[in-house]
Amino acid sequence: MSWRKLSSRSLGASSVLSLAIVAPVVAVLARTLIGLDWPSGATVAAGAGAAALIVAGVLAYDVARLRSTRWRLTTERLELRSGMAVRQHRSIPRDRVRSVDLRADPVRRVFGLTVVKVGTGEHAGEGTELTLDPLPRREAEELRRTLLRTGAVPLGDGGAVAELRWAWIRYAPLTVWSFAGGALVLGALYKLLDAFGVNLFTTGTASDAWGWVTGRPWSAVPLLVAANVVVGVTGAMLLFAESWGRYRLEREPGRLRLRRGLLTSRSLTLEERRLRGVELSEPLLLRLGGGARVKAVATGLRKAAENETEDVAALTPPLPRALAEQIAERVASLGRTEAATPATEPWRSAAGLWRAGLVAHPAAAGRRRVVRALAAVAALTALAGLPPLLWAWPDGWIWPAAVLAIGFPAGLWLAGDAYRGLGHALGPRHLVTRRGSAARRTVALDRSGIVGWTIEQSFFQRRAGLLTLSATTAAGEGHYDVVDVGTGDGLDLAARAVPGLLEPFFAREEQ
Repeated sequence: MSWRKLSSRSLGASSVLSLAIVAPVVAVLARTLIGLDWPSGATVAAGAGAAALIVAGVLAYDVARLRSTRWRLTTERLELRSGMAVRQHRSIPRDRVRSVDLRADPVRRVFGLTVVKVGTGEHAGEGTELTLDPLPRREAEELRRTLLRTGAVPLGDGGAVAELRWAWIRYAPLTVWSFAGGALVLGALYKLLDAFGVNLFTTGTASDAWGWVTGRPWSAVPLLVAANVVVGVTGAMLLFAESWGRYRLEREPGRLRLRRGLLTSRSLTLEERRLRGVELSEPLLLRLGGGARVKAVATGLRKAAENETEDVAALTPPLPRALAEQIAERVASLGRTEAATPATEPWRSAAGLWRAGLVAHPAAAGRRRVVRALAAVAALTALAGLPPLLWAWPDGWIWPAAVLAIGFPAGLWLAGDAYRGLGHALGPRHLVTRRGSAARRTVALDRSGIVGWTIEQSFFQRRAGLLTLSATTAAGEGHYDVVDVGTGDGLDLAARAVPGLLEPFFAREEQ
């Protein structure tokens, strides 16, 4: 196939996007010139000239980039030539393509463009991902279907696995954002205003604010907390709407496709044969509210970029736990025919594996968590008592007493909850492990995807007769742990999960 160009409509999108640079630059320039007593006409002319230069520079760069970039898809490879000063020729074999991500922000959507990222699922260095920025939407969809076309894969029960219900937005506030959102918004607003040369937080303003808080703490502190929560909850709900609007998880022949995004559209396609399991994620607040999220454990998922906060493995937004269990059950069973699924497979019952099917860990594991909680509370109490001792604060004993009164029962509850959350199970197809309290995770890992074991035993674990069993896999995080399991039970679990892998390392007693 001949070499092809990127879409020339990128010039229109770039000119609009350049306004994000124009606005702060013109604002700072205008403020500076006004301070120098420039006439208003000259100030406006200088601002218009600066804006024109910036837009022209962005367009010139984009023209050069488009002229120097070509791509083509052959029967064997996807190739990309790019670079203005330094030319690059990169290619990916088609049989190594693991993911095709499509993304379009609001500006590109208006121009009918999409950014395409084609990845191999490897993270060892460069050359594992090609970015075509941008392609026309129809051409991007055609490329996605061509690259991920699979042969001899049964269609099965295709169609929607899950679709958005706006009632799920009630779970959006059950995140840390609801408590820290106000501070984050205030920090972002400060940086934005500072870019325009506006400084709201002078020394005098800060002093007045601190004096107002310390002068009436019993009314000021609750008011500030309430305002922070209101801003955080509002922000969490808006973030949910933008990230998960138009959400749909559907099954195509041999693959899963996730589409979402109200303003910025996102599309992730995952081959079923790359699935190695599924994770049920339950942060504490979400779990107390009866919600959960489903994540994929798969090979070929790209790593999140440094400036990217989204979880690329997430298959669902926060939703009711019962529905999350059903979706996790269906995703975990993909890639197999019903004839290959044993009748006793725990995944066939939504309540079987997630709830009743897990084996509890020894009581020593619970004692370890209680000791850790008490040690943490003691350390926090000591830290709270240091300032009154060093600076002789009046009624300084109130602070360590408050930490102890709140932290002791909270620590014991979290320790007990963490112990109750520990568990593992071994089904015909999956190894299941659950752990955590503040961030509880239940992972069902396909036993065929386990390539090795790591067995760790600290000094205190040896004394308690416990160990941590880590299953190594090429998917997801690379390893998944069964924490604080009994020594004999853990070794037996590893031996039964992957028969023959650990036997050479076992020392058997002679009869």
